[in-house]
Amino acid sequence: MARRGSYAKGVAKRNEILHRALDVVADHGFPNASVRELAEAVDLSQAGLLHYFDSKDDLFTQILHARDESDARHFSPGRPDDADGGNYFAHWTVDGPDQTFTTYLDVIEHNTHVPGLIELFARMEVRAADPANPAHEFFTDRNRNVQSTFVAAFHQLQAAGRMDPDVDVESLARILQAVSDGLQLQRLLEPGLDMAGIVGLLIRLIVPDWDPQGSPSPMSSAEREDT
Repeated sequence: MARRGSYAKGVAKRNEILHRALDVVADHGFPNASVRELAEAVDLSQAGLLHYFDSKDDLFTQILHARDESDARHFSPGRPDDADGGNYFAHWTVDGPDQTFTTYLDVIEHNTHVPGLIELFARMEVRAADPANPAHEFFTDRNRNVQSTFVAAFHQLQAAGRMDPDVDVESLARILQAVSDGLQLQRLLEPGLDMAGIVGLLIRLIVPDWDPQGSPSPMSSAEREDT
């Protein structure tokens, strides 16, 4: 029983570290999110912080994982925590393909307000090219999940007669994700870049009758009411 209690405390502390680290990176930027800064934010030594993670890159990778979990809770509030086998994006297709792309744009727009996380994502995606890096598995799984979500939405559009049935939707899904990921790199050079606007233009070219205001996500609605 004591061992189980100790394990539970360890999991709770690790989650606390990740959520606090997520705030630090979002509020102060990736360059200021050193291990020392993150350790101070949770009242630990640097060695104490890394006790919960295999390496610095593992810590940063887990921060990105926590960001996706946070986005899933905010943008898909009806999604059970253990739904979709860990694919945080699959729930976007529940309300149809238009909602899928509206939610995707809402997430992109939300991310423009946390540039530190954009930089963390872009830098770790480059490091993920090394199969030995802990980010490799995270980005490999994430890419597959994002693309499968787009493929499901495209299949819905094809079934509804709103999209050419002969289009290679797997390649199209890869193109859409590549554009949005690439824009995050470009935004590091051009901080004012309208990522959501550019991705929205591409979606409009793919789905001419898509109405981004027709089925806004819950967070998007709340944000619009606040403005």
